[in-house]
Amino acid sequence: MKYFEDLAIGDIDEIGAFTFSAENIKRFARDYDPQRFHVDEAAAEASLYGGLIASGWQVAAIWMKLMVAHQETEVARARMLGKPVVKLGPSPGFRNMVWAKPVRPGDTLRYSVEITAKKESASRPEWGIVSMQSSALNQHGEQAFKFDGMVFWERRG
Repeated sequence: MKYFEDLAIGDIDEIGAFTFSAENIKRFARDYDPQRFHVDEAAAEASLYGGLIASGWQVAAIWMKLMVAHQETEVARARMLGKPVVKLGPSPGFRNMVWAKPVRPGDTLRYSVEITAKKESASRPEWGIVSMQSSALNQHGEQAFKFDGMVFWERRG
C-alpha cells in the first residue's frame, strides 16, 4: 500500500472484472431499479435498447464491490509483507458519472482506477486528497462506465 506521498498522477490500479448475466441483471433491477428494460426481456426487446441491459446503478455497485475487495487484498498483502497498512478516509463525493454504453448479458467489464490529481489537505495535515477517474471497459475495449471521485488518503507521519 502506498502513502499519499508515494502516489503518482497517472498511476492505474486494475481492480477486477465482472461478467453480467441475464439473471443477475434482473435480480438487481427487481430490487433496486425495476425499469422494464432491466427486468422484462420482452419489454426490453421493444425498448430503445433492443434488449435487456444492466442498470447503471448495478454497474456502479459492482465497481464498489470490486474496489472494497481490491483494498482488502492490498491490506492483506501489506500485513503479510510486514509493511504499514495505509488508511483511506471518507470520500467527499463523485461527479461526472457516465454510462457510456449499455451493458448486456454476457458482457464482462474490467474496472480500473487512475490517479488524476492530488493535494495536501489544508485543514488536516495527516491527510491528502486524491482525485481519481474510475472506469470500466467491456470485452471489446469500449468504455461502458466512468466517473470522477475523490478520497482522503493517509500521509506519511
